[in-house]
Amino acid sequence: MGMSTATATRWVERWEHQQQRYAVDREERFEVITDLVEHVTHGRPAPLVLDLGSGPGCLAARIAGRLPAAEVLAVDADPLLLELGSAHYGAALRYAEAVIGEPGWLDALALDRPVDAAVSATALHYLGTETLRRVYRELADRLRPGGILINGDHISPDSTRVCELAVDIGRRHAERNATSSREDWDSWWSSAAADPDLAPLLAGRAADGRPRCCEGNDLTLSGHVALLREAGFEHVGAVWQVGPSHVLAAVR
Repeated sequence: MGMSTATATRWVERWEHQQQRYAVDREERFEVITDLVEHVTHGRPAPLVLDLGSGPGCLAARIAGRLPAAEVLAVDADPLLLELGSAHYGAALRYAEAVIGEPGWLDALALDRPVDAAVSATALHYLGTETLRRVYRELADRLRPGGILINGDHISPDSTRVCELAVDIGRRHAERNATSSREDWDSWWSSAAADPDLAPLLAGRAADGRPRCCEGNDLTLSGHVALLREAGFEHVGAVWQVGPSHVLAAVR
C-alpha cells in the first residue's frame, strides 16, 4: 500500500512553509518562472517541461496548473520527496528519480521529444562549476530551437559592492516578510525521520536530506551567463531580481 494522500499533503505543506524561510520571495519567483514558460510555449499543443531538482514538485505543480496541456516532469534525486509529491499532486505531474549531472542522467528520463522548457529553483547551486558547465551543455542539446532554460536561484552580482547591497536588500526584504513559526531545513528532516509513515523511504539514506551531489559553486551572474553562452544559448540574461535572488533566462 502506498503513502496516503493525507500524509503526503501534510508533509508537502510543511515543505512549502520550510522553503519560505529561505526565500520569502519564493511565490513571486515561481510566478515569474511560470510566466516565462507560458510565454515560450504559447501555441504549442503539448509542451514538455522539466523541473530540475524539483523536490516534491511545488514549482512543477504551479506550471501544470497554469498549462494543463503541458507534460511536466519533476526530476529529483530524493525518493522521499518524489513520493510525497506523487501522492499529493497525483496525475498532474510525472516524476523521475535522477541525480542531475551524473553520467547519463538525462537519458534516464527517457524523453521522447525535444524539451520546450527546463526550469530549476534553488537547486543548481548545489552543482560544482564543471558539473554545471556540462549540465548547461546537455540541456542545450535537448531543448528545441527557441526553447528556454530558467534558473531561479541565489546568484551573486559581479560587483562586490553591489553584492553587499543586494545581500542587505535581501535581508531587509526577509525581515519584513518573515514568519517566526516556519521550521528550518534540519528540523523538517529530523521530524520526517521520526514519522513511521515515511520510514520505508528514509531507510538507507542521509537523514538530513542533503543532496547526493553537493559540490557547490560560487559563480556570479556573469559566470552563469558565460557558461550558458558557451553551452550554445544565444540569448541570456536576468529577467528578475530581489536582493541576491535572480531568475536567469537562456533561450536556445
